[in-house]
Amino acid sequence: MPASPKFAHVVFQTGQPQPMRDWYCTVLDGHVVHSDEALSFITFDEEHHRVALIHPPAPLRPKTPDTAAMHHVAYTFDNLDDLLDRYVRLRDQGVLPAVCIAHGVTTSLYYRDPDGNMVEMQIDRFEEPDDATAYMKGAEYRADSVGPAFDPEALLQARRAGATVEELSDRAWALKSGLPDPMPSLMGHGS
Repeated sequence: MPASPKFAHVVFQTGQPQPMRDWYCTVLDGHVVHSDEALSFITFDEEHHRVALIHPPAPLRPKTPDTAAMHHVAYTFDNLDDLLDRYVRLRDQGVLPAVCIAHGVTTSLYYRDPDGNMVEMQIDRFEEPDDATAYMKGAEYRADSVGPAFDPEALLQARRAGATVEELSDRAWALKSGLPDPMPSLMGHGS
């Protein structure tokens, strides 16, 4: 059987290293392991670095919605309550998601870093990968592979009022909000 690699880190090239370091430390509840004129390394777990920043001396042009680039990196929480706890901590520090989407396979909050890159904070709806794959091959996903947007405050209030994870992970819950198509925000053309 061939060896499977594990994810090690993501590297961003940035012209604004200090705001990027601060943002990733806040959002990921991480800390700087190393920083100098050329590089910064940030981690939030046992790995020596999970996010690296390259800061070249030459000025960089800002990323635009029509730039070919990595779109986002995603982080999975063990459960909805952990995801909501992170949402509240970030909200209380003034860091708000750009868009929240009930993908059906995940419940996801997308944040935009200072350079315009997206960071997805999510929970998986299905415990077994085969169940997620089966859902993605089904009619609901085929009809809308993105899913509806939802208000994270409504999700938080519903959970605090006793709604189950299963109920809140279903797209039907998010559809009730009637929010506009999330694609413009996801692609950087919205809020």
